[in-house]
Amino acid sequence: MKVKDYTYYFFIGVGGIGMSALARYFLALGKEVHGYDKTKTSLTEQLQKEGVHIQFTDDVSSLSPNFNPDNCLVVYTPAVPKDLQILKHFYDQGFEVVKRSQLLGKLTHETKCMAIAGTHGKTTTSAILGHLLYEAGKPVTAFIGGILENYQSNVIIGGTDITVVEADEFDRSFLQLHPEYAVITSMDADHLDIYGNPLELENSFREFAGQVKKNVFVKAGIEIEGAISYGAEVQADYFADNIVISNAQFSFDITTPQGKIHDIQMSLPGRHNIENALAAVCIALQIGVSENEIKKGLESFKGVKRRFTRNTLPNGKVIIDDYAHHPTELNAIISATKNFYPQQKILGVFQPHLYSRTRDFIDDFAASLNKLEHLILLDIYPARELPIEGVTSQWLAQKMGRDVEVVSLANAIETIKQKDFDVLLLLGAGDIDTLYKPAQMIWHE
Repeated sequence: MKVKDYTYYFFIGVGGIGMSALARYFLALGKEVHGYDKTKTSLTEQLQKEGVHIQFTDDVSSLSPNFNPDNCLVVYTPAVPKDLQILKHFYDQGFEVVKRSQLLGKLTHETKCMAIAGTHGKTTTSAILGHLLYEAGKPVTAFIGGILENYQSNVIIGGTDITVVEADEFDRSFLQLHPEYAVITSMDADHLDIYGNPLELENSFREFAGQVKKNVFVKAGIEIEGAISYGAEVQADYFADNIVISNAQFSFDITTPQGKIHDIQMSLPGRHNIENALAAVCIALQIGVSENEIKKGLESFKGVKRRFTRNTLPNGKVIIDDYAHHPTELNAIISATKNFYPQQKILGVFQPHLYSRTRDFIDDFAASLNKLEHLILLDIYPARELPIEGVTSQWLAQKMGRDVEVVSLANAIETIKQKDFDVLLLLGAGDIDTLYKPAQMIWHE
């Protein structure tokens, strides 16, 4: 049976950003969507309002009696425990049970797939590309690993001929994909708990590139045989130059093998986002988006939540929330913040994500965070991991070689209230985002 032919869809870990996009997609197709998650969040609340039936207990008796192996597809994320009773029940009863990446792979096999890979920049690049195609009237569905400000959703549905997806390197998920076009934004070492060493990670990206049917576009400096390069103010096949910052907005030109697109306006901060936009433009041009549509689309793109989400309060303080959780991402966001606010006092608050990542990149994290003169560290967010002896935020503070305050998430707001700053920069992929609204409320005066 094709994956679109089931009556019911059950998502285990439905509150995850990737899972919820798929849940919304099947809901839009008129299917009955159910799911399980261990934690209630603002996203699960929104899904319930939209019509997804969610249970928060691992209780087989709570499952609908209407489910059977002929009418219900079960989808799970690798982040859920393997001993989950619901998951075991579905396996034991003979249901078709697939990973999220497998479902995405099956969906994209039936469409023209545009895949964005890379250890950084996937979500923003995918979001920009989905927005450009949607605004140009292309029949596109885009699955995004974040909530788009323009759509207040993590899925764009404008048709089913074209799909835009993030090609996730975690547990080699992207090898489920065989896209028409693809981008590789970066191959920096990450997920070493999966790959063991950087070379294995790079080999996996090269294997993915070998599955692309047409063109692979790579950021200048990445070595993939036969790939087309892009970059900002560098020698590349596609490049951006004449970059100017004015009133917290970029303007720049793009040079392509076919000519030049002049005076593009974009409000996303940071040179890395010019590169992300350029990567999206490379593919958009391949599938018939005009230069004028590209300019209009980039100017109207409002960004992705937790990717430099910022709010200027009435008293002039600025609060920025960003997902950065790798040293390369921290370098990019700290640089962007300093460029946009060169005279202001910036206070950074960083929540490390995963014990293994903290251990593997401890010196790089220390170097990146030392670019912030004022910093508070939160305890490590464990996500799917158990603690590793000696790997703590206190150890990271010691590696920085300076006096850095380490506090719990629960005590963070009280600590922040005691500090003097103009810009508050909240950084991390865990639950640090729960500080964004409380911080705004305190200084909204």
